[in-house]
Amino acid sequence: MKFAALALLAAPAAMAFSIDTIPGAIAPTGLFDPLGFAAKADEGTLKRYREAELTHGRVSMLATVGFLVGEAVESKTVIFNGEVTGPAITHLAQVNPVFWVLLGAGIAKAETDRAKIGWVEPKDVPFDKPGLLRDTYIPGNLEFDPLGLKPEDPEAFFEMQTKELQNGRLAMLAAAGFLAQELVDGKGILEHLA
Repeated sequence: MKFAALALLAAPAAMAFSIDTIPGAIAPTGLFDPLGFAAKADEGTLKRYREAELTHGRVSMLATVGFLVGEAVESKTVIFNGEVTGPAITHLAQVNPVFWVLLGAGIAKAETDRAKIGWVEPKDVPFDKPGLLRDTYIPGNLEFDPLGLKPEDPEAFFEMQTKELQNGRLAMLAAAGFLAQELVDGKGILEHLA
Protein backbone atom coordinates (compact mmCIF):
# COMPACT_ATOMS: atom_id res chain seq x y z
CA MET A 1 0.00 0.00 0.00
CA LYS A 2 2.80 2.44 0.87
CA PHE A 3 4.63 1.50 -2.33
CA ALA A 4 1.55 2.46 -4.34
CA ALA A 5 1.49 5.89 -2.71
CA LEU A 6 5.19 6.37 -3.44
CA ALA A 7 4.65 5.29 -7.03
CA LEU A 8 1.89 7.86 -7.35
CA LEU A 9 4.18 10.59 -6.11
CA ALA A 10 7.04 9.46 -8.33
CA ALA A 11 4.88 9.75 -11.47
CA PRO A 12 5.76 12.73 -13.66
CA ALA A 13 3.73 15.91 -14.11
CA ALA A 14 0.44 13.97 -14.26
CA MET A 15 0.44 13.71 -10.46
CA ALA A 16 1.64 17.28 -9.71
CA PHE A 17 -0.70 18.99 -7.26
CA SER A 18 -1.86 22.14 -9.00
CA ILE A 19 -5.17 23.69 -9.99
CA ASP A 20 -4.77 22.10 -13.42
CA THR A 21 -4.30 18.53 -12.17
CA ILE A 22 -6.08 18.45 -8.82
CA PRO A 23 -8.58 15.65 -8.20
CA GLY A 24 -12.19 16.81 -8.06
CA ALA A 25 -12.14 18.96 -11.17
CA ILE A 26 -14.72 17.59 -13.59
CA ALA A 27 -15.95 18.59 -17.03
CA PRO A 28 -17.49 20.89 -18.07
CA THR A 29 -16.82 23.22 -15.12
CA GLY A 30 -13.29 22.12 -14.26
CA LEU A 31 -12.17 23.27 -10.83
CA PHE A 32 -15.07 25.05 -9.13
CA ASP A 33 -13.42 28.02 -7.43
CA PRO A 34 -15.71 31.05 -7.80
CA LEU A 35 -13.79 33.15 -5.25
CA GLY A 36 -10.37 32.34 -6.69
CA PHE A 37 -8.83 30.83 -3.54
CA ALA A 38 -7.12 27.99 -5.43
CA ALA A 39 -5.77 30.29 -8.14
CA LYS A 40 -3.93 32.33 -5.50
CA ALA A 41 -2.67 29.30 -3.52
CA ASP A 42 0.73 27.66 -3.69
CA GLU A 43 0.96 23.86 -3.72
CA GLY A 44 1.11 23.52 0.08
CA THR A 45 -1.89 25.76 0.62
CA LEU A 46 -3.83 23.96 -2.10
CA LYS A 47 -3.12 20.64 -0.36
CA ARG A 48 -4.37 22.05 2.95
CA TYR A 49 -7.54 23.31 1.25
CA ARG A 50 -8.10 19.86 -0.24
CA GLU A 51 -7.44 18.16 3.11
CA ALA A 52 -10.05 20.42 4.74
CA GLU A 53 -12.57 19.75 1.96
CA LEU A 54 -12.08 15.99 2.26
CA THR A 55 -12.44 16.10 6.03
CA HIS A 56 -15.63 18.17 5.87
CA GLY A 57 -17.00 15.94 3.12
CA ARG A 58 -16.35 12.76 5.12
CA VAL A 59 -17.96 14.21 8.24
CA SER A 60 -20.95 15.33 6.16
CA MET A 61 -21.35 11.88 4.61
CA LEU A 62 -21.48 10.43 8.12
CA ALA A 63 -23.88 13.16 9.21
CA THR A 64 -26.37 12.53 6.41
CA VAL A 65 -26.38 8.81 7.13
CA GLY A 66 -26.67 9.62 10.84
CA PHE A 67 -29.69 11.85 10.25
CA LEU A 68 -31.55 9.17 8.34
CA VAL A 69 -30.53 6.17 10.45
CA GLY A 70 -30.98 8.02 13.75
CA GLU A 71 -34.54 8.91 12.87
CA ALA A 72 -35.33 5.52 11.33
CA VAL A 73 -34.27 3.49 14.39
CA GLU A 74 -35.64 5.93 16.96
CA SER A 75 -36.51 4.04 20.16
CA LYS A 76 -35.80 0.72 18.43
CA THR A 77 -32.20 0.43 19.56
CA VAL A 78 -30.67 -0.65 22.86
CA ILE A 79 -27.78 1.83 22.66
CA PHE A 80 -29.71 4.67 24.29
CA ASN A 81 -32.62 2.59 25.71
CA GLY A 82 -35.17 4.51 23.68
CA GLU A 83 -34.32 7.77 25.47
CA VAL A 84 -33.46 9.63 22.28
CA THR A 85 -36.50 10.76 20.30
CA GLY A 86 -37.63 13.42 17.86
CA PRO A 87 -35.85 15.04 14.93
CA ALA A 88 -32.17 14.18 14.53
CA ILE A 89 -31.15 17.77 15.15
CA THR A 90 -32.19 17.30 18.82
CA HIS A 91 -30.58 13.90 19.37
CA LEU A 92 -27.17 15.03 20.63
CA ALA A 93 -28.72 17.13 23.39
CA GLN A 94 -30.56 14.04 24.66
CA VAL A 95 -27.56 11.74 24.84
CA ASN A 96 -26.01 10.54 28.11
CA PRO A 97 -22.88 12.57 29.08
CA VAL A 98 -20.77 9.38 29.04
CA PHE A 99 -21.35 9.29 25.28
CA TRP A 100 -19.74 12.75 24.98
CA VAL A 101 -16.61 11.55 26.78
CA LEU A 102 -16.31 8.53 24.48
CA LEU A 103 -17.05 10.63 21.40
CA GLY A 104 -14.47 13.24 22.42
CA ALA A 105 -11.83 10.58 23.05
CA GLY A 106 -12.52 8.95 19.69
CA ILE A 107 -12.30 12.26 17.83
CA ALA A 108 -9.09 13.20 19.67
CA LYS A 109 -7.50 9.87 18.73
CA ALA A 110 -8.54 10.17 15.07
CA GLU A 111 -7.29 13.76 14.78
CA THR A 112 -3.99 12.94 16.51
CA ASP A 113 -3.41 10.06 14.10
CA ARG A 114 -4.30 12.29 11.14
CA ALA A 115 -1.85 14.94 12.31
CA LYS A 116 0.94 12.37 12.70
CA ILE A 117 0.35 10.99 9.20
CA GLY A 118 -0.13 14.22 7.26
CA TRP A 119 1.62 17.08 8.99
CA VAL A 120 5.26 17.90 9.61
CA GLU A 121 6.14 18.04 13.31
CA PRO A 122 5.87 21.64 14.60
CA LYS A 123 9.52 21.70 15.67
CA ASP A 124 10.55 21.10 12.04
CA VAL A 125 8.25 23.70 10.45
CA PRO A 126 9.56 27.12 9.41
CA PHE A 127 7.81 29.92 11.31
CA ASP A 128 6.35 31.35 8.09
CA LYS A 129 4.76 28.03 7.01
CA PRO A 130 2.39 26.92 9.78
CA GLY A 131 0.41 23.76 9.15
CA LEU A 132 2.95 22.36 6.70
CA LEU A 133 1.92 19.03 5.19
CA ARG A 134 4.46 16.31 4.45
CA ASP A 135 5.76 16.29 0.87
CA THR A 136 4.79 12.65 0.44
CA TYR A 137 1.31 13.06 1.90
CA ILE A 138 -1.66 12.81 -0.45
CA PRO A 139 -4.57 14.80 1.05
CA GLY A 140 -7.10 12.44 2.59
CA ASN A 141 -4.85 9.36 2.43
CA LEU A 142 -4.83 8.33 6.09
CA GLU A 143 -3.52 4.82 5.40
CA PHE A 144 -6.86 3.37 6.50
CA ASP A 145 -8.21 0.90 3.97
CA PRO A 146 -9.44 -2.21 5.82
CA LEU A 147 -11.48 -3.40 2.83
CA GLY A 148 -8.69 -2.89 0.29
CA LEU A 149 -10.71 -0.49 -1.87
CA LYS A 150 -7.84 1.85 -2.79
CA PRO A 151 -6.88 1.19 -6.43
CA GLU A 152 -3.25 0.47 -7.29
CA ASP A 153 -3.55 2.11 -10.71
CA PRO A 154 -2.82 5.89 -10.51
CA GLU A 155 -5.63 6.77 -12.94
CA ALA A 156 -8.17 4.67 -11.03
CA PHE A 157 -6.97 6.24 -7.75
CA PHE A 158 -7.40 9.73 -9.22
CA GLU A 159 -10.91 8.81 -10.37
CA MET A 160 -11.78 7.44 -6.92
CA GLN A 161 -10.51 10.66 -5.28
CA THR A 162 -12.76 12.69 -7.58
CA LYS A 163 -15.76 10.49 -6.78
CA GLU A 164 -15.16 10.86 -3.04
CA LEU A 165 -14.91 14.64 -3.39
CA GLN A 166 -18.12 14.83 -5.40
CA ASN A 167 -19.99 12.65 -2.89
CA GLY A 168 -18.58 14.73 -0.03
CA ARG A 169 -19.71 17.94 -1.69
CA LEU A 170 -23.20 16.52 -2.18
CA ALA A 171 -23.26 15.37 1.46
CA MET A 172 -22.27 18.85 2.68
CA LEU A 173 -25.26 20.29 0.81
CA ALA A 174 -27.54 17.50 2.06
CA ALA A 175 -26.47 17.93 5.69
CA ALA A 176 -27.02 21.69 5.47
CA GLY A 177 -30.45 21.06 3.93
CA PHE A 178 -31.36 18.54 6.63
CA LEU A 179 -30.33 20.98 9.37
CA ALA A 180 -32.24 23.87 7.79
CA GLN A 181 -35.38 21.79 7.23
CA GLU A 182 -35.49 20.52 10.80
CA LEU A 183 -34.84 24.01 12.17
CA VAL A 184 -37.69 25.45 10.12
CA ASP A 185 -40.51 23.20 11.27
CA GLY A 186 -39.12 20.92 13.98
CA LYS A 187 -40.02 17.75 12.08
CA GLY A 188 -37.63 14.95 11.24
CA ILE A 189 -36.47 14.37 7.69
CA LEU A 190 -38.22 11.00 7.50
CA GLU A 191 -41.46 12.61 8.71
CA HIS A 192 -41.43 14.76 5.58
CA LEU A 193 -41.11 11.69 3.39
CA ALA A 194 -44.00 9.85 5.05
